[in-house]
Amino acid sequence: MYIVVTGAAGFIGSNLVRALNARGERDIIAVDNLARAAKVSNLADCDIADYLDKDEFIDRLGNGDFAYDLSAILHQGACSDTMESDGRYMMRNNYRYSVSLVDYCQEQSIPFLYASSASVYGAGTAFREERACESPLNAYAYSKALFDQYVRRLLPEATAQIAGFRYFNVYGPREQHKGRGSSVAWHFFHQFRADGMVRLFEGSGGYGDGEQRRDFVHVGDIVRANLHFLNHPEASGIFNLGTGRAQSFNDVAVAVLNTLHEGPPRTAADWVSAGRIEYIPFPAALAGKYQSYTQADLTLLRRAGYDAPFAPVEQGVADYVRTLAGKEA
Repeated sequence: MYIVVTGAAGFIGSNLVRALNARGERDIIAVDNLARAAKVSNLADCDIADYLDKDEFIDRLGNGDFAYDLSAILHQGACSDTMESDGRYMMRNNYRYSVSLVDYCQEQSIPFLYASSASVYGAGTAFREERACESPLNAYAYSKALFDQYVRRLLPEATAQIAGFRYFNVYGPREQHKGRGSSVAWHFFHQFRADGMVRLFEGSGGYGDGEQRRDFVHVGDIVRANLHFLNHPEASGIFNLGTGRAQSFNDVAVAVLNTLHEGPPRTAADWVSAGRIEYIPFPAALAGKYQSYTQADLTLLRRAGYDAPFAPVEQGVADYVRTLAGKEA
């Protein structure tokens, strides 16, 4: 029996494959679209049974090639570029593809774990897994929100586990291929290496310079939660995956700088005075499309039996920066 990981060469997908390897899983079918070949480095140290292009995988599912051969599908594949302007592509790649996979899993009674997104909440201030809290601001967020609605209709009569995870702001190893879509921790590290400073947005949405707040969560915590649900096929639903804490972009910058700095920890004000933090104008292209505040409500996740802690920025970003710095050494 094989476990399928879609988006396997991507950020979260490749971390999942490595975690499956760590617990002895080798019968893994990695599915992705390698039109952007830079992602292949994420699979170089992974052990898989086979690799399939996304289109080939869909065709083979339709042909019945995997009947009774799959034990679960971990669906991480998606276009995650929130600035993507081609709505038809976004809906085809994120929504319709996901519908075809969950329908197949229900027909075959196969557990289906998938990546949703906290972007579905838009500019709201309530982050509960409820339709009333959802107000997507772009095509990416809408594609995720619409699929969650589709799942809600399936859940009452589901033949097998369906678990969706609304990822908040994920950071950590194996995101280097994402370019502008990489986490702020990744960008701050490389800005400091290149220019000796990090750049944050000036105040917006009622927040001061660098004080916009997000729920930043380490990819290792995301992976552990996924594997917990894989181990508990009786648990279905749509769940937030974040730390449950909103922390500022200043906090992330300070964690990066303090980790790279030899000496006592400094505050954001200290780093501004030292010329290591610079605030830049808020981009006009993001006006009305930007979440200035997110914080996961973990009530349903905890109620479902997942009680592991999540690393705060001060710990998780520091660990990540040490990993990035070690790769440069």
